[in-house]
Order: sequence, then structure tokens, then C-alpha cells
Amino acid sequence: MIKNAIASATADIEIPFHDVDMMRIAWHGHYVKYFEVARCKLLDNIDYNYLQMAASGYGWPVIDMALRFVKPATFGQTVVVEAAIVEYEYRLKIQYVITDKKSGERLTKGHTVQVAVGLKDNEMCLVSPKVLGEKLGLE
Repeated sequence: MIKNAIASATADIEIPFHDVDMMRIAWHGHYVKYFEVARCKLLDNIDYNYLQMAASGYGWPVIDMALRFVKPATFGQTVVVEAAIVEYEYRLKIQYVITDKKSGERLTKGHTVQVAVGLKDNEMCLVSPKVLGEKLGLE
């Protein structure tokens, strides 16, 4: 469980054959996709997914990302990807933890940072729009 979570969601993913190399280990680039699956579920849970963001007048591009690999995910393994919002006032920071579903052993952790950009003027917002705090039930 991620500490200081404002909102969180989990997604189970079975590592498919097309995501692994000849050693049956998930290629490192696919972890970004696994983060995205959990992030989309989290945004759906707070009723502010990418379509709703656009409808509110904002895009939220990822401007920073970090991953730390602890153990590899392997073909056929089911992993649990947890995504948790840990900051929202000036940027949307989401932390992630990927664990093995059976053992609970941590495989990967990381975070993404997104900022609001006005769709009309393409300007980055210095504070997050009020709508995000409202969706989180904090404003």
C-alpha cells in the first residue's frame, strides 16, 4: 500500500507473451504501459479520466517519470499494479508499486508527474485547476 495516498486504484495484469524477451522477462519499456493501465483506472475512479480532463478544458501531459526495477516480471505471471495520487495542488503526482499477485513481493516502483495545460491557450498552469481538487473531494 502506498503511503500518503489521496486516492488509489489497482489493476491486475497477466504478463503476455508479446511483452517478454527470449528469457521470458517483461521488457522494461512495457512497465510504462502497466503504469498507464492502473493510472487510467485511478482516473476513472475519481471521475476525471482523460476525456473528462479535456472536457474541463485541460490536458495533463506526463512531464516526468521514474521507475526502479527490483525483480523482473515474467511471462504468465499475474502482477498487481497500484497507482496512488500523492500530490495534486501544483501537479498531479502518482506513485506506483507493482507486486506479484501470489506472494505480494514488490517487483517495481515508480512515479509519474503530470501538469495541467489549458487547451485553449496551450499554457501550463502553475497550480492545478480547481476541478481536480473537486474530483478528489478536497475542495
